[in-house]
This record gives sequence, structure tokens and C-alpha cells, in this order.
Amino acid sequence: MNAPGQPAKQGARSLDPHLRRYAARTAGMTASEIRALFAVASRPEVVSLAGGMPHLAALPMDSLAAEIGDLVATEGLVALQYGSAHGVPELREQICDIMALEGIRAHPDDVVVTVGSQMALDMVTRIFCDPGDVVLAEGPSYVGALGSFAAYQAQVVHVAMDADGLVPQALREALAAVERTGKRVKFLYTIPNFHNPAGVTLAVSRRAEVLEICARHGVLVVEDNPYGLLGFDGQIYPALRASDPDNVVYLGSFSKTFAAGLRVGWALAPHAVREKLVLAAESATLCPPTLNQMVVSRYLATQDWKGQIKTYREAYRDRRDAMISALEQHMPDGVTWTKPDGGFYVWLTVPEGIDTKAMLPRAVTQRVAYASGTGFYADGLGSRQMRLSYCYPTPERIREGVRRLAHVLEDEMQLHLTFGPTSGRAVSGPQGPSPDTA
Repeated sequence: MNAPGQPAKQGARSLDPHLRRYAARTAGMTASEIRALFAVASRPEVVSLAGGMPHLAALPMDSLAAEIGDLVATEGLVALQYGSAHGVPELREQICDIMALEGIRAHPDDVVVTVGSQMALDMVTRIFCDPGDVVLAEGPSYVGALGSFAAYQAQVVHVAMDADGLVPQALREALAAVERTGKRVKFLYTIPNFHNPAGVTLAVSRRAEVLEICARHGVLVVEDNPYGLLGFDGQIYPALRASDPDNVVYLGSFSKTFAAGLRVGWALAPHAVREKLVLAAESATLCPPTLNQMVVSRYLATQDWKGQIKTYREAYRDRRDAMISALEQHMPDGVTWTKPDGGFYVWLTVPEGIDTKAMLPRAVTQRVAYASGTGFYADGLGSRQMRLSYCYPTPERIREGVRRLAHVLEDEMQLHLTFGPTSGRAVSGPQGPSPDTA
């Protein structure tokens, strides 16, 4: 190895010349498996069941275009100017009205508007986690959250789920195990409604118990709820934040209920935490885009946004039904899956010995793509799982994609019987919620 300050040797020229300059925390910054899929999955001949892209074709584009044009014409000097790191006041008031549907009583001053809820999650991790601190998260968990936790060098400990969401006893056991090591659990990160990627919902009967466990152990709860209004039967579950406003930071987003490309989300936090979030937002972006916030605010004020959410729910329910029906028709014996009652995703489990990550290139060759389960764990599990997304393809494309996937799985299972596990090793242990089997 060359001494500091000396040029790299001839054979090392292909290495990153800035490698020694990076902060230690960049070691945890890696591309997610899902992002790496997009280039392949976007090919028109491939049925992509991988990405969670909303069904934007359901939006009233003509009226939106007229409203945005009028906004720029009449309020352009404000909309195109710098704004507050806190967010546009009118939008923060409207966000409080939206959260009231979930039983949350909030003041607009405690809402911080962010560039998508991913920014809010990043800021929460930044202000709470030192390197080596522990974050509890359901297993599996949202890949974007795992990326933020890794970037700030937090250790993720997964908590088991079943068909009713996070298991309270597993939460107790995880907290006790971490406490025995002398490490600090900073918060529990949870997606209680229509979980990404598992598709399950935390039972209402468990919610108070989860909050009580965290409060007893002095652990903050970070509630991420981008799908909460997208229940297929119209049911809206009570937010965790509604029951414990002093110990829950609530994250919300317009990406799933309006338009993902506008990148408008928010955090609702206890007052003292709110101040830290505003400071973090100022250092990260100075201010979220004023135009985007005003577009969302104008949409909420002039359009039938509740009716639009109903349209989304119906579209996603039809797609969910198409996927479940196709799974029941085509999947070989031994394959199981969850049946979500809202949101975007089905979590599928394959028989022992099949490695979904190793199988993915062969699936793409057969013109179907999915997200392998390993991307949703921080500890190497998930090789027997995959996430299937039904939000974007048409029902016909979903049925065709599942048919292709079933054929790939049948071939893999036959190869396993003949030659052994596709990964070269056995997989054991719990790897996700107990499925709703076909």
C-alpha cells in the first residue's frame, strides 16, 4: 500500500482515487438491489413486479395542468422563490386535516414539510443515531429505511412479524437482547399499515401494547405511514401517533396518494424534536421546493382529493385481486404469500433450497422481474422471499407476469430436486410474516 500522499501504483489506477478521503460512514452507503433492477425491469418486454410506482394514469391530468398553470401565473413570485425550511403554512394546516382522518390531533407548527418522507426518515436518523446505536425494525423492512440506517452507521435489529404485523413478544425479546449487550436502542421503525414489503397490517389490538413496550423501555417510535389511506375496503386504521403523541414521530407522504414526482412528505414530531428537524432540514436543503408544496396545497384545496384516493384504492384493489387470483392459479405447491388488504405489495415465500436472489437473472431472461427478499433485511436473511408489486402494471400484465414467474419457479424447484439448493446452502430461520396461503 502506498504511503499517504503518494500516487497510486500503476496497477491501482482503476481504483477510486478518492477512496482514502471518504468518511468512514460511506462504507454503509451501497446501491439497493431494487434500484439496480430498474434498468432491466423498465424494458417493455419485461413484466416488472419489482418497483412500487404509483398508478399516475388515474390522475385528472387536464385539470391539474390548468391549476398548475394558474398557480404560476397568479402566485409565481411566491411559488418560485425561496421558502421556509418548516414548509408552507397553508400546506401544514391541510396536512393536519389529513392526519385527523387517522385520529391524530396536531398543530401545524409541529409539522415539518420534507422532500418526500425519505428525507424525513433520513433527518430522524441523523438527529437520533450515533454510530453503533441500535434501531429496531420489522423483518423484513423498507429498503430505503435500511439505507438511511446504514448511512449513519446504526445497527439494525429486526423484529419478527406474522399475519397480524409486528409481534409484541418478539419486540420484548429484541429489546431485552439488545439491553443485555449494553447498547442503546434509539427507536423502533415501523410501517403499521399495508407494510412495505410484507403487505400485512399491525392488528389494532396490538397497537397499544407495542406503544406501551416502547415507552417502558424508553424507546422512541417512528411511524412511517405512506399507505394508510389506501385500504381496499376504505377502512382507516388509528395511527400510533394518535395514542401517544409524546413518543411517536409520524412520517407521511403525498407520493402514494397524489404524485410521487413532486417529492412532498412530512414529519409530525413532538415540539422539541420538531426544532431539531427544522435545523436538519435547513442544513440539508435550506428549504423544500415551494412550488411543489403549493401545487400540492392547490390540489387539496381545489380537487376532490378524497374521491381521487377512492379511485386509487379501487385501481389497486383490482390489481391486488388479479395478482392473488393468478398466484392461486399458477404457483406450484409449496409457495405461499400474504394477502394484503391495502397498499402495493405481496410478500411471497418459496420452498427450502430456492434462492430468489440467485434465481432473479433467470426470471429476467423469462421476461419477468421481482424484488428478491434479501434487499429488505440488514442481516442477510430473505433468500427464500420476494416482493411482488401490483400497483403499476395492468391486471392483464400482472396475470402474465405471475404466469411467467410460476414457470421459472417450477424449473428452479425441479433443478433443486435434481442438483440441490440454488444458493449452495440451506436457508433456515424465520424470514417474514406468516403468509396467507393459497
